[in-house]
Amino acid sequence: ELPENWTDTRETLLEGMLFSLKYMGMTLVEQPKGEELSAAAVKRIVATAKASGKKLQKVTLKVSPRGIVLNDSRTNELIENVSIYRISYCTADKIHDKVFAYIAQNQLNENLECHAFLCTKRKM
Repeated sequence: ELPENWTDTRETLLEGMLFSLKYMGMTLVEQPKGEELSAAAVKRIVATAKASGKKLQKVTLKVSPRGIVLNDSRTNELIENVSIYRISYCTADKIHDKVFAYIAQNQLNENLECHAFLCTKRKM
């Protein structure tokens, strides 16, 4: 949750903001951006996560001007470090209002991937 005077916190913006989320999963997408595209991808991820019945992985997501760094909350192990230049789209899903997602190009195989996360609160 951002404070009212968040624009004053330049350090935080440069260093990055931390969010405690639950990782829902990933699906491949055809295009680098689009509201309908991401909504459909999130719908697939949510359905897959529900169907698996497994507990979601708790992660720490750090957002900075350099990109997104994802760590396992329990072990603090690095899961992914995504350069800002590989991220093409970010969204808060309209239907699943606690879901945040981003689309990024995979560094190894150039695939476009949509990653989705569950937030504790809608405002987050």
